[in-house]
Amino acid sequence: MIARALQRVEEPAERELYLPSMATVRRVEQVTDTEKLFEIALPGGKALGHQPGQFVEVSMYGYGEAPISICSAAEDGPNFELCIRRTGMLTNALHKLQAGASVGIRGPFGTGFPVAQMEGKDLLVVAGGIGLAPLRSIIRHVLANRKKYRRFIILHGAKSPAEMLFLKEWEQWGKRGDVEMFATVDKPAPGWNGNVGVITTLFQKVELDAKQTVATVVGPPVMYRFVLLELQAKGIPHNQIYFSVERRMKCGVGKCGHCQVNGVYVCQEGPVFSLPKLKTLWEATEARGPVRH
Repeated sequence: MIARALQRVEEPAERELYLPSMATVRRVEQVTDTEKLFEIALPGGKALGHQPGQFVEVSMYGYGEAPISICSAAEDGPNFELCIRRTGMLTNALHKLQAGASVGIRGPFGTGFPVAQMEGKDLLVVAGGIGLAPLRSIIRHVLANRKKYRRFIILHGAKSPAEMLFLKEWEQWGKRGDVEMFATVDKPAPGWNGNVGVITTLFQKVELDAKQTVATVVGPPVMYRFVLLELQAKGIPHNQIYFSVERRMKCGVGKCGHCQVNGVYVCQEGPVFSLPKLKTLWEATEARGPVRH
């Protein structure tokens, strides 16, 4: 019995779940006062092979490990990007890294957005604050495969202009003729000429073909219930609404149980859930982890 148990632990496929690959930080870019963008390269130039909405486990010796959303698309190349907010011991250590440093990477893990099922549809992306980071993966995927999708609409809300992510890219996306973009801030600053108010104030600016629209939503938990009311008012079918949530994800492979809600492991069956599935897991939207993005 013991021998069989030890043999099981030593199976290569299972070991790979727990042993990180030592990846290399290729580039570090300051995005805001509290967020940095990291370009990561796996050993041997191996591609991560992720889907939009998935995450990886990032670790540093002596500081621990945390789940971080992938904010680039597979079409961007073998390297991938992570936008990390400085919030605690591990993320503070990561923010001190420079190009050439090593970090541990496990993954990708979780269920992403069903981009293949979304083909031929209008796409509505609703990003609150740092929620734009994981949604950037689907934005870049859609732009790389633009002919496969119909209308593409992005709504982004932030507390202030200084907290808006990816401003250079936002400007580039806005210059395209095939993306409709709307932004708002809670508190304006000198030079801000855009909308002022919470993100739900942007919905009145958009007319949608409800049956043809798929919505993807990421943001703070308090935003979800009000965004859902707007999506329902627009008439978007529930099975065409997707939220990315998390509940204190830890191991990423359904072993530790930290993220379990009603028998569902968020790190495996999520973090992306359709609204019908999420109706049984609302507790998950009330306990987002502090360092994922």
